Amino acid sequence: MNGSENEIGVDRKLTSYGDPGFSKFLRRAFLSSAGLDAEDLKRPVVGIVNTSSDYTTCHRDMPQLIEHVKRGVLEAGGLPFVFPVMSLGEILTNPTTMLFRNLMAMELEEQIKSQPMDSVVLLGGCDKTVPAELMAAASADIPAIALVVGPMSVGSYKGERLGACTDCRRMWTDYRGGKIDEAGIGEVNQELAPTAGTCMVMGTASTMACLVEAMGMSLPYAGTAPAVSAQRLRLGVETGRRAVEIGLSGRRPSEIMTEGAFRNAVTVLSAISGSTNAVIHLTAIARRLGLKLSLEDFHEIASSVPLLVDCKPAGRNYLPDMHRDGGVPALLRTLAPMLDLSVTTVTGETLGQVLEAHTGPEDWQDTIRTLDDPLGPEGTLVTLTGSLAPGGAVLKAAAASPDLLVHEGTACVFDSLEDVEARLDDEKLGLTPDHVLVMRNIGPVGAGMPEAGSIPIPKYLAAQGVRDMVRISDGRMSGTAYGTIVLHCAPEAALGGPLALVRDGDRIRLDVPNRTVDLLVDEEELERRRADLVPRPLPERGWSRLYASTVVQASEGADLDFLQS
Repeated sequence: MNGSENEIGVDRKLTSYGDPGFSKFLRRAFLSSAGLDAEDLKRPVVGIVNTSSDYTTCHRDMPQLIEHVKRGVLEAGGLPFVFPVMSLGEILTNPTTMLFRNLMAMELEEQIKSQPMDSVVLLGGCDKTVPAELMAAASADIPAIALVVGPMSVGSYKGERLGACTDCRRMWTDYRGGKIDEAGIGEVNQELAPTAGTCMVMGTASTMACLVEAMGMSLPYAGTAPAVSAQRLRLGVETGRRAVEIGLSGRRPSEIMTEGAFRNAVTVLSAISGSTNAVIHLTAIARRLGLKLSLEDFHEIASSVPLLVDCKPAGRNYLPDMHRDGGVPALLRTLAPMLDLSVTTVTGETLGQVLEAHTGPEDWQDTIRTLDDPLGPEGTLVTLTGSLAPGGAVLKAAAASPDLLVHEGTACVFDSLEDVEARLDDEKLGLTPDHVLVMRNIGPVGAGMPEAGSIPIPKYLAAQGVRDMVRISDGRMSGTAYGTIVLHCAPEAALGGPLALVRDGDRIRLDVPNRTVDLLVDEEELERRRADLVPRPLPERGWSRLYASTVVQASEGADLDFLQS
């Protein structure tokens, strides 16, 4: 009795004792202690990834979802095995969950590869959990299906609908500017995240949920069904059943997440004006599969796709509205002329076959638009180059101020998050709305790439009604944020990139139509400054040191160099 990859269920991936027969015998003895009998152990095993944690409030209802996935697995003749993996709660992790995305992906990949399972259900939701799971599934390449916890319901304040976290930022800016008092901001605080689930605007969690569905790695409507809905629970059962089927059929992520599937995902990213973080995550997942998705690919696709989904921060609605109006299937039907409909989905059908069962948006619906009646023009996402970002940068044009898309201004430079906190609101800086705020040393190597690129508007300018300024950084911003913000500048400052050479008073020019961001300082002066740069030391130990010494730049996915194919 030699356990091998040709076996199913618990006889796969035997523990090494030098005697396969003994390994199976011992395995059955301990599984018996868990109440499993010989009939149970004939079944295919479905691993179910559990990312619930008190530190990840978005996943509050995941235990209930797990029970429904287990039910589906059992109904289809499988044996569910739930196992934990590190959970990345966006709001309760210091300095940023992005620092740990690759660690979660490594842990999950090793668990998938080392434990007996014929397929795996990837349960996630909060921002970095989903890309980490897809990166792991791509590398392990055993049959996998994704399911997110779903978006929160919408809150309200004085008759106005509110949701995390675009409205968090808007309301906080109003509070800083004196428009909302202490009591008011306290009321708002209780309504921004009123239920279980992920942020219900088109932030990173919602964006990735939509993209996973668009790539065919989850079932129809799995991207948008509200967290507290009965449909979310039914999707859990359906996902469990499908997990058994893909385990027996051997349908692998590499057969689903193909070049055509990634191009479809970028098309959807553009149509929803999704989070700029998805550029990094999609690139990282693709490169785990040996697919070289580039910034130029993102720009080329985005330049021909109009804005179709009316969700914040680029629009006015929320994910439950998108779901009511047909969800991702309705959007894909609308985008069908731009999609590769021949790609295989987790159901075994092509995308075109899946969409035959769904309709596009109807006349009474207004959250998802049609190609002949878009919400906004093409180019919701723009990739930039120039002397300030020769390795590339990104900007969400759909969430920027039109009057700032071509702008030249004077730089005010902040060297760290602490520097921003200490000086930003100091009126002695003499900042005006025309200044360009520069934040550096927050790239992958410098700080793990936190969502700090959306530098707050200085308090005294916010009080004057200023709501946007050009901001530039080597870090990220939350997908829920908005403004004229240049992100992911590469090479980053910590590696001696051009951002490290900027000084207060320098002139910077942003030209989004021509896709450039330039530091207007002559090369001779830059060489003098470059000679004065002092290399930043690596962290002393642990994961932070491994990460800083092996992470690649944002334009390449910010993965560890030895994990990419």
